[in-house]
Amino acid sequence: MDETPERAEDGRNRAWGGRFKGGPSAVMAAINASIGFDRRLWRHDIAASMAHARMLGETGIVAPADAEAILRGLETIASEYEAEGVPVDPALEDIHMTVEARLEALIGPAAGRLHTARSRNDQVATDFRLYVRDAIDAHVAALLDLAHTLLERAEDHVETILPGFTHLQVAQPVTLGHHLMAYVEMFARDLSRFRDARGRLNLCPLGSAALAGTGFPVDRDLTASLLGFEGPTANSIDSVSDRDFALDYLAAAAQTALHLSRLAEEIVLWASERFGFVELPDRWSTGSSIMPQKRNPDAAELVRGHAGRIIGCLVSLMVTMKGLPLAYSKDMQDDKEPLFEAHDLLAVSLAAMAGMMAEIRFVPERMRAAAEAGFPTATDLADWLVREKGLPFREAHHLAGRAVALAEARGLALQALPDSAFADLDPRLAGAAAAPLSVEASVASRTSAGGTAPVRVREAIARARQMLKEVA
Repeated sequence: MDETPERAEDGRNRAWGGRFKGGPSAVMAAINASIGFDRRLWRHDIAASMAHARMLGETGIVAPADAEAILRGLETIASEYEAEGVPVDPALEDIHMTVEARLEALIGPAAGRLHTARSRNDQVATDFRLYVRDAIDAHVAALLDLAHTLLERAEDHVETILPGFTHLQVAQPVTLGHHLMAYVEMFARDLSRFRDARGRLNLCPLGSAALAGTGFPVDRDLTASLLGFEGPTANSIDSVSDRDFALDYLAAAAQTALHLSRLAEEIVLWASERFGFVELPDRWSTGSSIMPQKRNPDAAELVRGHAGRIIGCLVSLMVTMKGLPLAYSKDMQDDKEPLFEAHDLLAVSLAAMAGMMAEIRFVPERMRAAAEAGFPTATDLADWLVREKGLPFREAHHLAGRAVALAEARGLALQALPDSAFADLDPRLAGAAAAPLSVEASVASRTSAGGTAPVRVREAIARARQMLKEVA
């Protein structure tokens, strides 16, 4: 390919070197260049440049013939990059100058007119918003896929008994369907956060130029429309210095990663021999190089680990932005790498979790056995005393605790105590043997809104399906 050198013979940068007598040092050139990572923005840079060129042509700022030549050249560059990738030349600094240099090689001096009425400041702000918008759309699609997978598994296990835990101790029996629907609720909130972030970012900075706007009669509404934005940003200084949209994205990504990590932690626990609630297929497990018997839930562990890195990406950008005066500062070149890292980690985490949850095998018999251990229906006994005996709950709680101690001493389940044992313990416990103390009865009784009763879980699944349909 023909290349137009982007540096003058004395080493000065042709984009900004007119003020300087010589070129930068090798170290300065290295620290200044971002093409090594911002080449990822090439599609967005070309799209924004094409919108800008069309606007320049339609407003008469640039001759129509030059605008058409620029557009044809940009289309050629897009085809080249799609087929061959983006060439990396640190001398060209970034994706913007890389595209512009190639455009000049293709169409000659007319390429220089493309940068009329814009700066790399508003250019990169626009490119970056376009990238984040696409990233959000991809994550929303992946979250919908994961949520649908969880809904299907929940529907299969509306009545499967599972121990509910608090403090990682058996608390009360619930259903597996109800438990899985808790994650659907989490991911629904993540969807909402991403959608809110998308709504806030969907304004176009292009036309703000370096920071003060431009004296050319640009049509910012046209440019925004061509790029699918709702309109132009309102303040040129804020337009080039704002990275709230990136922080919004990273905050939503971090919260999603936290939810994925909690689910991953349960998979790790449940796949252990001590729990045995699930079996992971070979496709989502690894082995040990020394212990032949091992089946490790590495996919889940990596999802759990990725959460820490994604949170770190959010903190990294927050710290970068915390002390910057208006408007643009070169520190903001460091905004992209943490966001790119978070994007890649979240994308693979969502895909891995959806795959695991679709193929994981639940072991209901182990879940039920665990749910029956540890006297999980003690609260049901207390509730029965309130309903049938009219006791205050605190008093009923005390009596139920005494009954648990008695059952534990005799090595019996609570529902296995004979009525005489209840009555001997305290006359107010007479008749307690008839209380609904099985795990099935306990689950079926939890009919309050949002409860674990199968009838409520089915309602929750139906509501969630409608919500996801509306989001999609």
